[in-house]
Amino acid sequence: MNLVLIGVLGYVVFQFAVGMYVSRRIRTESDYLVAGRSLGYGLAIFTIFATWFGAETTIGAAGAIYSDGLAGGTADPFGYAACLLVMGLVFAIPLWRQKLTTLADLFRIRFSSRVEKLAVVLMVPTSLLWAAAQIRAFGQVLSAASGLEVTLTITAAALIVIAYTAFGGMLADAWTDLVQGIALMIGLFILFVVVLRDTGMDALRQIPAERLQLFGGPDTPLLATVEAWAVPVCGSVLAAELVQRIIATRSPQIARNSSLVATGMYLLFGMIPVTLGLMGPTLVPGLEHPEQILPRIAAQYLPGVLYVIFAGALVSAILSTVDSALLVASGLMSHNLIIPLRPGMTEAQKVRVARWGVAVFGALAYVMALHAEGVYALVEEASAFGSAGIFVALVIGLFSRWGGARSAAASLLVGVVAWILGAYVMDLAYPYLVSLAASLLAYAGVALVDRASAPLPSALERG
Repeated sequence: MNLVLIGVLGYVVFQFAVGMYVSRRIRTESDYLVAGRSLGYGLAIFTIFATWFGAETTIGAAGAIYSDGLAGGTADPFGYAACLLVMGLVFAIPLWRQKLTTLADLFRIRFSSRVEKLAVVLMVPTSLLWAAAQIRAFGQVLSAASGLEVTLTITAAALIVIAYTAFGGMLADAWTDLVQGIALMIGLFILFVVVLRDTGMDALRQIPAERLQLFGGPDTPLLATVEAWAVPVCGSVLAAELVQRIIATRSPQIARNSSLVATGMYLLFGMIPVTLGLMGPTLVPGLEHPEQILPRIAAQYLPGVLYVIFAGALVSAILSTVDSALLVASGLMSHNLIIPLRPGMTEAQKVRVARWGVAVFGALAYVMALHAEGVYALVEEASAFGSAGIFVALVIGLFSRWGGARSAAASLLVGVVAWILGAYVMDLAYPYLVSLAASLLAYAGVALVDRASAPLPSALERG
């Protein structure tokens, strides 16, 4: 196992070196945050795929399916694949045409600078939760590979990830995502082929029928199913990490088509952790930490060299997502909050502020990773926190001129308050649906009040 750990760490060092080499091309804030809007099909497809295909898919979803059957994987990969599909079909081209640097820019362009800042306050915790999920998963992989305590390996993972991300920027992320995406596909494919070769169809035949219920069975309420799908789709289709990849592409057509191709890749390779999670109780029964199911299966069925390749694939999935989350959190804070206070900053100073932001947010994500219940829980929190109001305000604001700054602010605030009350205080069965409905009602209500109280145009204004 020590040899495996050395191999994994060697892989991480290689990725860090690639990021450092590419980062030498960074000259401006646009280079650092959106790769100078230069991504073509190859980099765009793989950076979307690799960023979305993270710890929640390889570690979290496999563990949830190991424990709860197929119903435990509603969000991932199925819900998040649907999210990528909706992004490509509906949002990619309109978002690209806005020429944004961060998603929060759209709130300033469409509503006001105050709404922009409010949106940043709500979006940064989401990115931190995503980053914490990846750091925790990285710790799980290192723990499974080394036999060390999870707390110790999470600490080591945090240090590696923070250093890796602070220097890289979006351009380095895209290039490393290309390498990481290829490694991920190879690693998952090898594991799946070897497991099927050694077990034949026996493990698949032994999966109980009740574990194959994607929607929880006939007794599951309809609203419960809608809630389970609304969180990944509505909560993540306009996630800042995904939008950052879309707006970093060279053209609107590349933005749309890359998202659609990444959807197919995500669903295809996402089915491997799903299948292994379903087979898990037969292959590795009585696992104390379900989130270690894939590393444990790999350790059991793969010889040393192949296990190193697979462990590198898991690390690829994690690194490709955590660097995006930390970069987005830092970009939102630096570009939308700090730099407007100091308009005379040089491009080098802007990049420096963003890099320091990565370090600060990385430390916060580490603390959150230590105290989280699990990777899957962190991801669901990330998708749900504050996203209802953001989804409502952006969908209406992007495709219509109805409502203004007050409507958007009301939607953002009411949405997050409704979700917190519903999820933590009142313990509602469907807190995210409640927060979506509350956000929409708040936006519509304020828009109607503003329209009713607006002064009527004079005869001269009417023409």
